[in-house]
Amino acid sequence: MLLSPTPDQEFFRETTDRFLGDRLPVAEVRRLRDDPLGYVPRIWAEGAELGWTSLLVAEEHGGGSISGSGLVDLTLVAYEFGRRATPGPLVPTNVVAAALSRAGGPHVDVLGDLLSGTSVATWCYGEPPPGDRLGQVALEIAPDGDSFVLNGAKRPVEAALGADHLLVTGRTGAGLTQVLVPARTPGVSVEPMRSLDVTRRFASVTFDDVRVPSSALVGEVGGAAGDVERQLLEAIVLLCAETVGAMQTTFDITVEWAFDRYSFGRPLASYQALKHRFADMRSWLEGGHAVSDAAAAAVAVDISPESVELASAAKAFVGHYGTELAQDCVQLHGGIGVTYEHDLHLYLRRITVDAALYGTPAEHRRRIAEVVRARETAA
Repeated sequence: MLLSPTPDQEFFRETTDRFLGDRLPVAEVRRLRDDPLGYVPRIWAEGAELGWTSLLVAEEHGGGSISGSGLVDLTLVAYEFGRRATPGPLVPTNVVAAALSRAGGPHVDVLGDLLSGTSVATWCYGEPPPGDRLGQVALEIAPDGDSFVLNGAKRPVEAALGADHLLVTGRTGAGLTQVLVPARTPGVSVEPMRSLDVTRRFASVTFDDVRVPSSALVGEVGGAAGDVERQLLEAIVLLCAETVGAMQTTFDITVEWAFDRYSFGRPLASYQALKHRFADMRSWLEGGHAVSDAAAAAVAVDISPESVELASAAKAFVGHYGTELAQDCVQLHGGIGVTYEHDLHLYLRRITVDAALYGTPAEHRRRIAEVVRARETAA
């Protein structure tokens, strides 16, 4: 990520890289496969001290950035998470922290706990079929006196099993509303889901006449569409950075293998047909770096049709070519590439699941078409 990082950004990235290498080597990532949470809370809190949870939060609420662009800085952490297939609620906790920081109000204490790493929150956005298309929201948040009543379901929700608070996006009439719900509120049920990605945990969260006070409101009643759009773009940018990190490791592992593995007295990398495949993969990888960086820079400045278009272009590109690259790398490894003992599958799983979260490549291509159509109509 970032062709020309500042010295401070490079130091921050290297610090994250060293920390993850020391505290969460691949052997530890594998061990956590059977852990219900999938990550170590103590290590997550230590990461919060390094700044993992504060980059999207305003300074008056205890946050701050490295370069003046917190979202771009955070993509450096997301990239390292992808590069090492690191477990941990990086994306959902940061999205919620940013939303609470912008809303202010009664959620300052919760925000402080998120910043310290002593608490985890997640965003309940996606919904089960048939309402699982990007942008569709069916869960109802109904005002009832000085309370709100929630009915509906959300899935998949990352890190819901270990979350203390749930930022829930729902529909109030024709508009969108968001409320912060303590995970142990009566009527909230969390059911684990099976996932292709063994490094992360997802769940289905059901809300059955869940009642929360009016102080749970985040933003405006029926007027949260803009906030939801910003949260979605932030999540997309971070997932793209994470995917590119996983693509980078997958490619690097395979290049090293191709030079070390001999066939008929020659390294695999010397065969012309394989050189063409490596050239294709390198172009996908460099394209992923470029479009992800461009999307992060655009979304960090403002939310506009141009930044929406760039974010969807990044998600569509890395979602499509990330899985193509990972599958090619598995094939180039031969039989060992499909074994659980090899590390390659950890990255293939991460890339594949990231491609489906917060909109598939096909859905984002459709979104780009809608942006372009609206621009042409306005012109």
